[in-house]
Amino acid sequence: MGATYSWYAPNKGSDKAGPYAGVPYDGNDPAYEDLYLPNREHYDPNKGMWDLEPWYTTNESWHRHWLAVMKELIDRYEPDLLYSDGALPFGRIGESATESDAAPAFEAGLEAVAYLYNKSASLHGGVNRAVYNQKDRRQSVYAIGVLDIERSQESDIKPEPWQTDTCVGEWFYDVRAVYKTPAHVIEILVDIISKNGNLLLNIPQKPDGTLDAECTFLLREMAAWRRINEEAVYGTRPFRVSGEGPSSVVIDHFKEDAVDWTPVDFRFTRRGNMLYAFQMRWPEDGIAMIRTLTEADRVKSVKLLGAGEVPFEQHDGTLIVRLQGRRPTPYVHALAVELEE
Repeated sequence: MGATYSWYAPNKGSDKAGPYAGVPYDGNDPAYEDLYLPNREHYDPNKGMWDLEPWYTTNESWHRHWLAVMKELIDRYEPDLLYSDGALPFGRIGESATESDAAPAFEAGLEAVAYLYNKSASLHGGVNRAVYNQKDRRQSVYAIGVLDIERSQESDIKPEPWQTDTCVGEWFYDVRAVYKTPAHVIEILVDIISKNGNLLLNIPQKPDGTLDAECTFLLREMAAWRRINEEAVYGTRPFRVSGEGPSSVVIDHFKEDAVDWTPVDFRFTRRGNMLYAFQMRWPEDGIAMIRTLTEADRVKSVKLLGAGEVPFEQHDGTLIVRLQGRRPTPYVHALAVELEE
């Protein structure tokens, strides 16, 4: 990880209290430098790991070591996705590493991404199929990779593809963790894809590498939902609006609270002349009313995925669909609306 060099600097300190107060950590011993790194310039006794600038070390030997590790990883495992948990290591693109330091002699981060793409192209007849994810929102970085937003997302459709990475519980296995429900995860997924996003979902493993019963249940529920609704998910693109209705997710750093959706909340995707409308809650009256369409959006047919065709009416663009009690899933359901070409 590119941030290791600076984030690992607290190993040069010591406990501030307790029986070992003032006793230097093993990171101070030159004999263990290979493990703890020669990163003393980043140590500040008044700062913890989260207070340190993780990506902007100007130590060129570390840049070259990190690049060599990335190349070995790419050569060995041929990944389709490479993700650095932060901005592109190590400096800002086209700028110096910090306001006061000179730019590095070479840009290890850019070279690693180029190596990833070239490796993928060499494996797929000259076509790159790999993706690099990073967390830097500046416009210039979209030329090299895809924006990743940890445990949050965008408020509406973004022209560039982007991604949310999150976990069903904690990032690592914790028997005390409270997991998201299948309904919550599916609602997050639907809201994200309506905005041109992708969901990267972490499933924590137990120490022996297996999954606990709750994770297994969640994955099976998601698989069953996917079998019904996958045509509304995979290979689709955003509609002209992401959705309609009064409810929305809260965009606030790592906040991921479940939304109290209503039957008048919809999220949209499309493929060709097919509009997919996810109704975020099942309507007790059996009616799905979509107000986003215009008079120019002439509907030819409507299908409730997993149940078949359902009757509909269209008045001045407004689409009224009668679901006839045929609920195909206990989670978010989708309508496949065929529009005239």
